[in-house]
Amino acid sequence: MSSPEDIARARQLKELEPLHEAWSNWTHARQSLEETLPLMQDSDPTMRTLASEEFTSLAHTLSTHISTTFPSLLVPPSSTRELHALLELKAGVGGSEAALFLLDLLRVYVRYAGSVGWRTSIIQSSETESGGMRDAILEIKGEGAYDALRWESGVHRVQRVPATESSGRTHTSTVAVIVLPLSEDAESTGGDDELFKMEDVKIEVMRARGAGGQHVNKTESAVRLTHTPTGITVSMQDERSQHQNKRRAFQVLRARLMDVKLSQDVAHRRATRRNLVRTADRSEKIRTYNYAQDRVTDHRIGLSLMNLTSFLEGDGVQDFLDALRRNWQEEIMEDVVGESE
Repeated sequence: MSSPEDIARARQLKELEPLHEAWSNWTHARQSLEETLPLMQDSDPTMRTLASEEFTSLAHTLSTHISTTFPSLLVPPSSTRELHALLELKAGVGGSEAALFLLDLLRVYVRYAGSVGWRTSIIQSSETESGGMRDAILEIKGEGAYDALRWESGVHRVQRVPATESSGRTHTSTVAVIVLPLSEDAESTGGDDELFKMEDVKIEVMRARGAGGQHVNKTESAVRLTHTPTGITVSMQDERSQHQNKRRAFQVLRARLMDVKLSQDVAHRRATRRNLVRTADRSEKIRTYNYAQDRVTDHRIGLSLMNLTSFLEGDGVQDFLDALRRNWQEEIMEDVVGESE
């Protein structure tokens, strides 16, 4: 079994891989460029043309390294880079149409997670009679899931004609998404940890209820946790036993408390800057899905994808996540440069 020192060393080496790869690519491209220069003076016109094309390509590669690759390496490693994620989705305005759209978004995230090799599990959901969901909590297990998906926090707006709309009028509905950090030890159900003390958590058990409020079993399997200092409440009844519901409830409580801690850290570090805090504002409309125009637009960075179907199938999600990550890295680099001045 590997020792903690071996694990830490392996982790450090992994963090250095991007730097090593960037420098190796830079060195190879620069050497190839120097070897290409004499060929541009060759007596053979065909050789000169090929050399000129190769020179242009290599010059572009070196320029990209200078303008993008090397500066991005200034971004400090994320303290949350190994965390999994919990996605909380809640239907907003729009009634049954919002509940149906929530189900669509849930499928998008499940498909995307599967495409990158992450495991998913719906740990809580509340279905509606129309076939949608009022709310849901999706667990995504995979290293880096939280860092990749945290920009999905916010209000998602859909504009489309509901299937039940006979006049063809477009309706606007919303779904609020909150992405929470999830650690490996989040499923523990007892003992103090760095996020809370057990004495601060009120634990209540009760009989699980169905959609109409009626009791659905005779045992007290449902669990409700209340973190007294923050007022955060977590209720869980989807699992079969009280122990399983308690485990899930503590998992969600830890994720919410960790999210509060991270948000406070960000606000403290960036008290004089606005973008990153604003980008993570959950009350802000971050994205619009317009079915009539076959368009998805992220309002934070002004990016539009004119292929809504691609996004709903999970393929277009990566385009937005990559663009949002680049935007965040640019802001971090600005901070690094500002602090050095």
